[in-house]
Amino acid sequence: MKKYTYEEVKMMYGKISPFEFKDKLIDLAKYNAEIKNIAMLDAGRGNPNWTAATPREAFFTFGQFAVNETRLNWDLGDLAGMPQREGICKRFYKYIEDNSNMPGINLLRAIVDYCINELNFDGDNFIYELADAIIGDNYPVPDRMLPHIEKIVHNYLVQEMKYDINLGGNLEIFAVEGATAAMCYIFDSLMANELLRKGDKIAIMTPIFTPYLEIPHLPKYEFNVININADEVDYFGNHTWQYSKKELEKLKDTSIKALFVVNPNNPASIAISDDSANNLVDVVKNFNKDLMIISDDVYGTFVNDFTSLMAKLPYNTIGVYSYSKYFGVTGWRLGTMALHENNVFDKRINDLDDNLKKSLDKRYGDMRLNPSTISFMDRIVADSRLVALNHTAGLSTPQQVQMAFFSAFALIDIENDYKALNISICRKRQELLYNALQIPLNEDKNNAYYYTQFDIEQWARVSYGEDFVNYIKSNYDPVDILYKLANDYSVVLLSGGGFAGPNWSIRVSLANLHDEDYPKIGKSIKRILNEYLKAWKNSSSNNCVLLKNS
Repeated sequence: MKKYTYEEVKMMYGKISPFEFKDKLIDLAKYNAEIKNIAMLDAGRGNPNWTAATPREAFFTFGQFAVNETRLNWDLGDLAGMPQREGICKRFYKYIEDNSNMPGINLLRAIVDYCINELNFDGDNFIYELADAIIGDNYPVPDRMLPHIEKIVHNYLVQEMKYDINLGGNLEIFAVEGATAAMCYIFDSLMANELLRKGDKIAIMTPIFTPYLEIPHLPKYEFNVININADEVDYFGNHTWQYSKKELEKLKDTSIKALFVVNPNNPASIAISDDSANNLVDVVKNFNKDLMIISDDVYGTFVNDFTSLMAKLPYNTIGVYSYSKYFGVTGWRLGTMALHENNVFDKRINDLDDNLKKSLDKRYGDMRLNPSTISFMDRIVADSRLVALNHTAGLSTPQQVQMAFFSAFALIDIENDYKALNISICRKRQELLYNALQIPLNEDKNNAYYYTQFDIEQWARVSYGEDFVNYIKSNYDPVDILYKLANDYSVVLLSGGGFAGPNWSIRVSLANLHDEDYPKIGKSIKRILNEYLKAWKNSSSNNCVLLKNS
């Protein structure tokens, strides 16, 4: 906790990561909150302040069943055996009957009934996989993902992300430690398999989650980055956060090997529209057929009828998803990456010259007698453990069980009640914020409402014209409002510029504070904007007086 001066904050702004910079603002906001005896409001980070309770209850209740199972064949008090497969399904249903009042018991039964009756799982095999996994007494086998759990997660992703197995063919899923782990694994495997090399040209659809901007410039990568900017505006000059044909046509350049996308984007929290997606499909299919696409769809579940690029371009795309936001499980580290068996990544590996293929065969030679046949997905799994430890790869099995329970919970929720609740929470908070700002909120079916990105320059231009915009730019810096919010009101926000968005924009997380906090944030921003406006009007009035007297 420290009282930073404006000069100290300004010196750091733009020099360090927005998330590291936010920590300095938090120190400043805490310092002033303590002095003024007010609450600090940190809307800088997107960790939701809700959790999916019932699937967790089902998880822990099933965990007790699994512990009971370990004692059936060997029980020495503190030491027990392992779950046994034979007859475990019958014992599970007996456990359900005998413990009808335990938390989550009804959902637990519904999940098992659904998987047996709708997914045609063998009862003993399925319950045994879950019991052994939740106990965590074995390495993940298969290492990529446990088979029954993969089928559940597969159906969840098809439902929520609209992954198209009819168009794309068979889909393989790798359970990973959140989307951040997926990012690390994908970047490293692209390099390890010569699909990307140091200095190669890649494209990033901006604005975007800051690490996607920072990772490509690390010394091990040093990629040549082309930004595909969300440059479209509506009739009134407001950002739509969509991509014009002109921007997407940058991807006609076949020297661009990979495209990184967050969809819905962060910080604007707007999904790619059908028009933008179709234009992207046209460019890829007609001009850059071997483009590798990595689509991070973590906020997709907050948009009704969301469709991932995995559905539009299944051959070209790796789909990345995290359970963190939708179910409130950032601490669980639950995520997936998905890839169709017929994909451009395998094709590009097959197209490498013989010397590079021999080098890769040496890298993966301990895994298989014919390592050239190893798919890119299996290479990612191996690379996640530096190849030599491939036999210990995979997400911990208790994590996989929790992932399966969240997925099945959503599959059973035919009316999408949980989704509607999530969306309504975020949407209400955005309405409260914009009402306090006294700014109308445009309806947009692509809006995830998880964050909102407010562009001060755009607001000034639309509301008061170019003279006011020029006054603000001449007399203030983009960091000014962030400093004043933290120093005067103990409110912490992030700069949109740090996400390759407009320099004068700010990001507000709509997920991590209580409803009543958002009018306070909106009023704090409004007071600062009114200060700018008052100063400009006074300046304009003084100029008029000077001109009249001269």
